Amino acid sequence: MAFYTLGVAQKKNRGGRVTPKGGHAPSHTHSTNAQDISPNSRYTPPVPEYKKQSPQWVPVLMFVLLGLGALIILFYYLGFVPGGRSNWYLALGLSSLLGGLYTATKYH
Repeated sequence: MAFYTLGVAQKKNRGGRVTPKGGHAPSHTHSTNAQDISPNSRYTPPVPEYKKQSPQWVPVLMFVLLGLGALIILFYYLGFVPGGRSNWYLALGLSSLLGGLYTATKYH
């Protein structure tokens, strides 16, 4: 597609690769030995299986925080909170819900 500006045809820039294909050439030959892999290579070793399992308290804490946050917000809107309605109850309920969501991201 060509655009015309003051009678001069200009092609639309479609973008493209900024770096050369394949990246930079390593200074040494490729080897399968783990000691020969440079620290800036793209290889990521697999995570050991024992590190993939969360302790039992993580899902318990997650459900407690989610349930507590939901109950605080529900009780606020129903008017069952002590001391009258205050925005601090909503802040506490929301922070509890967000804490439960954060804990959920750490569960494996």
